[in-house]
Amino acid sequence: MKHIAVIGAGITGVTTCYSLLQRGYRVTVFDKNRYAAMQTSFANGGQLSASNAEVWTQASTILKGIKWMLRKDAPLLVNPRPNWHKYSWMAEFMSNIPHYEKNTIESARLAIAAREHLFSWAERENIDFDHQTRGILHLYQNREGFDHATRVNDMLAKGGLERKAVTVEEMKVIEPALGGDLYAGYYTPSDSTGDIHKYTRGLSAACERLGAGFIYDSSVEQLHHDDTHIRVEFSNDAMASSEVRNFDGIVICAGIESRRLAAQMGDRVNIYPVKGYSITVNLPDEESQSAAAWVSLLDDDAKVVTSRLGKSRFRIAGTAEFNGINYDIRDDRIKPLINWCRRYFPRVDTEHVVPWAGLRPMMPNMMPRVGAGKLPGVYYNTGHGHLGWTLSAATAEAVGDVISHSLPTRQPYSVSSPIAGSSALA
Repeated sequence: MKHIAVIGAGITGVTTCYSLLQRGYRVTVFDKNRYAAMQTSFANGGQLSASNAEVWTQASTILKGIKWMLRKDAPLLVNPRPNWHKYSWMAEFMSNIPHYEKNTIESARLAIAAREHLFSWAERENIDFDHQTRGILHLYQNREGFDHATRVNDMLAKGGLERKAVTVEEMKVIEPALGGDLYAGYYTPSDSTGDIHKYTRGLSAACERLGAGFIYDSSVEQLHHDDTHIRVEFSNDAMASSEVRNFDGIVICAGIESRRLAAQMGDRVNIYPVKGYSITVNLPDEESQSAAAWVSLLDDDAKVVTSRLGKSRFRIAGTAEFNGINYDIRDDRIKPLINWCRRYFPRVDTEHVVPWAGLRPMMPNMMPRVGAGKLPGVYYNTGHGHLGWTLSAATAEAVGDVISHSLPTRQPYSVSSPIAGSSALA
């Protein structure tokens, strides 16, 4: 039986582990934290959103970044301090503007394909993750934003997504708790939300039941490749010890650390850390619980998303910050999220708010890096940016198919994924 190492126990690493176990591989997962899903997969916006598949590679994104550079509360904030990786990444980002439409269509297609796997795995393994299937409602405050959404809608339709325009009156019927002045919206009934942390922890427990090994509190320091094995050199942060283990193959799902590890294997995986913030509003009483939205919302102007996580939690997330590897939670980035809540849901009690920040691993083309590396036995499933939760099950199946063909195990896998070999993921 082939033994595969998976680096990273976030949503992409754990879904990759599960996919490989179903194919008959022996799997060991490494993570530097004490538990699965403790970084980018801890408290994101919660949306499983094919309707948010539009990639950011547009000239307007660059213009907004320049315009907002001195605004601390801007939805998109760029630290102007010189940094070679940041500015070279941005140059490559700009070079991908011609692929904006193609990559948006492909992202929508992948997001739709991911649903089947994600939901069937949750049902099979009995994972409760506060799943809400009430759709996602996009909000627009003016005609300009709505007209842009209409153009995006044509691309999403090419990817297979059905989304419909709705009036303000229809929006208030879809989500009666919604307040504020609005122009119009788009509604995607097939989208949904859930708690990424609960899902990932539940699936990691299922992986352990199926025989996977998880090595936590361990930082992968160095990877070595020879003709027959890949050696993983790691240190145990809790025990202050180090160890080396051999594997037949390796899948790098290490978020922002993927760039460093890929370089050791001779591959260029140009990930940049883009910080996002969220608040979890605890709903302590019946008034707040009835006043908070159940339908997931996406405010395209403010770049804010919401999800209802059960009866007593309301997640609000957003913003993008280009500031290197920095986990600081800034008050001037959290306050706009609280103010947004008060604007649209004034009766929600915001006394008990839990802030969080995480680093999205983003590629310059806004597409995940999925597939084989230069060296035999080296694979990637990383760089999902703002759509990691949405795309994870699809890319896990895609990399699983690549591995089963190039590094077959003794036990054949009988189900072929319809998305394997996608050129956009190469």
